[in-house]
Amino acid sequence: MTQIQQRLIDAAAALQASRDNGSAIGRISERFDVHTLEDAYAVQELNTERALKAGRRLSGRKVGLTSLAVQQQLGVDQPDFGMLFADMEVLDGGVIDCSRLIQPKAEGEIAFVLKRDLPAADTTLAELLSAIDYVLPALEIVDSAIENWKITLVDTVADNASSALYVLGKQPVQLSDLDLSLEGMTLWKNGEQASMGVGVACLGNPIDACLWLARTMAKAGRPLLAGDVVLSGALGPMVPVVKGDRLTLRLTRLGEISCCFI
Repeated sequence: MTQIQQRLIDAAAALQASRDNGSAIGRISERFDVHTLEDAYAVQELNTERALKAGRRLSGRKVGLTSLAVQQQLGVDQPDFGMLFADMEVLDGGVIDCSRLIQPKAEGEIAFVLKRDLPAADTTLAELLSAIDYVLPALEIVDSAIENWKITLVDTVADNASSALYVLGKQPVQLSDLDLSLEGMTLWKNGEQASMGVGVACLGNPIDACLWLARTMAKAGRPLLAGDVVLSGALGPMVPVVKGDRLTLRLTRLGEISCCFI
C-alpha cells in the first residue's frame, strides 16, 4: 500500500468516526494532505463501500454546487455529487432526531425519480427525459463533519458532498408541461420565510443538473438505476436548523412538504 492510499484510508476513517461520534473534526484536506478532487472522491468511495458492506442500500444520488456563485467562490466549474442511502429518507411530515446530526442545515430542492437505468456515459437529454418517472418537492438536510462548515471543495466531496438526510413529497408530478427553470421555492422555518429561490438557480434548469449527474455517475461506475432518487441541487440558500425547529417547503406547482427536529 502506498503512502497516498494510506492517507485516503485514514481520511475516510476520520470522517466516518466523526459521523459515528456526532462530533466535528478539522479539515481532512489539511490533516491528511488530501488536495485533489480525484482523491476526495476516492475517500467518498471508501466510505460508500464501507456502508454497502455494512448492509446499507443506495437509493439515489445528490448533486451539489449547482449555484454558479458558489462554484466561483470555491474556484470550480462543475457540480459535485454524493450518495443517497435508503436509511437517509425521512417521510413528509416526519420527525428528525438531531442526535443523528452534527451541524445541520436544510435546502429546498426538486427531486427526480427514475423508471429506467441510465448506464451510458453519453446519456442524451432525450434518454434522460424518457427515464424520468416523476418529480417531487424535496428537502435535503445537509450536515458537515468539518468544524463550523469551514469546508473546501475537497472536504465536502470527501464527506459525501455534505449530505445527511432527505425528505420527499408524496404526490408525484409528471414532468410534461412543467418548466422547472421557473419553479419557485420558499422555505419556511418556524412560520417565517428563511430562504427563497427559483429553478434557474440550479445550473439554469434542474434537468441540466440531472443530466450532468447521469453522465458523471456512469463514468464513475455507479450509474443511476430505475427507482433511484436524484436530488438536483438547492434552489436557494441553506438554512441552519436546530432542535425544536419546524420546516415547510413550498414549490409553485410541485406542492408542499415539511419536517421537524427534536
